[in-house]
Amino acid sequence: MAQFAYKARRRSGEVVTGVLDVADRPAALLQIERLGLFPVHVDGSKASVAAAAEKPADNGASKSLMPAAFSNSFRTRRKPKLQELATFTQQLANLLKCGMPLTVALGSMTHLESKGIPSSVSKELKQEVMEGRSLSDAMSTQPRIFSDLYVNMVRAGEQSGALVEVLKRLADHYERFAEVQSKFVSALIYPAVVACVGVVIIIFFMTFMLPKFMTIFEGLKVELPLATRILRSISHFFGSILNWFIMGLVGSAIVVLFVRFKSTPQGKRKIDHWKMNAPVLGRAIRLNLFGQFARTLSTLLVNGVPVLTALKITEEIVPNVIVKEAIAKTREEVTDGKTIAQPLGTSKLFPQLMIDLLKIGEETGDVPGALQNIAETYENELSIQLRVMTNLIEPAMIIVMAIGVGGLLFSVLSAMFAITSTISAGK
Repeated sequence: MAQFAYKARRRSGEVVTGVLDVADRPAALLQIERLGLFPVHVDGSKASVAAAAEKPADNGASKSLMPAAFSNSFRTRRKPKLQELATFTQQLANLLKCGMPLTVALGSMTHLESKGIPSSVSKELKQEVMEGRSLSDAMSTQPRIFSDLYVNMVRAGEQSGALVEVLKRLADHYERFAEVQSKFVSALIYPAVVACVGVVIIIFFMTFMLPKFMTIFEGLKVELPLATRILRSISHFFGSILNWFIMGLVGSAIVVLFVRFKSTPQGKRKIDHWKMNAPVLGRAIRLNLFGQFARTLSTLLVNGVPVLTALKITEEIVPNVIVKEAIAKTREEVTDGKTIAQPLGTSKLFPQLMIDLLKIGEETGDVPGALQNIAETYENELSIQLRVMTNLIEPAMIIVMAIGVGGLLFSVLSAMFAITSTISAGK
């Protein structure tokens, strides 16, 4: 029998060291695996055995690693943005395409700038791959960074021997979603800014400027027009600290009730239904959901993920409860032997064009290609709809602002005209 010093890691990441009395090194590795550990280092030299024997055996987390583990969990708490994940994936694909072994590529990733994904993520992936785990299994331990879609596609790429191609498709997938998300934000940010500026200006005028005019008007003892009296009442309301306090309480209560309502299954369903049927914005939301469903399912199927697994992952990724229910129902009926298009059509949720294109894909045996065409169709329609929505919202916001400011000016000027008329009549 010989002695071997070992350093291993638990599944939770904790480091364990110790000494084993076994026949040879393979027997030591087998014993470590039987203990449920991942071997990191096994050495049979006398110096290593003596050093390990002097140290107390670790039966828990390594103290030296606890701060690092805590720091890493803190850094990776934020879920990366779509573009950040696309950049990370593209960098890894480029390194592997150059012929680098996976562990070397992951080591290089720790030195590359990947905004939103700390270098510790690549270090942990490299460590777990060196311990014998596959890249997809290593990624599955970090669900905040790598979603089920990501992990399953990487696993399919490993099984088919086309990991580089799969990573490139993943990068393209996230870049497309990031582009759509950016279009949504760009379409909504301008009207939101205009609305906020307009509200601030009106509140400032009503709270600070109008009372000074009212002091002058009331000092002249002239009967003010109806519009001015209404404006004065509104100004007095906004000028009261108590009213602001009451409005704050009412606003907070509304927010709390809305959050609670949104957290219930019925509330989520009603809100998602309202979003899909909202004027102007509803059509854009529906187009985005249809494109997201088709793009995700196509990406999974084209990389060899089984249909039922792909539908399950797509169901989890789609953010709308009503669409989730339709996908879940489709998955159940596909299990019973039906095609994808049949249950999607009976749901009455998806447009007929989408169902017809999917049926053609099933008849020709090219479902991923059909889904890709569907995704491109609805993504192009979404771009057009967002432009139309922006073109409609901008003049609407200008008209609303003009009415608000015009009303304020009319109320003030009508009072001034009344005072002028009274003074002229007195003469």
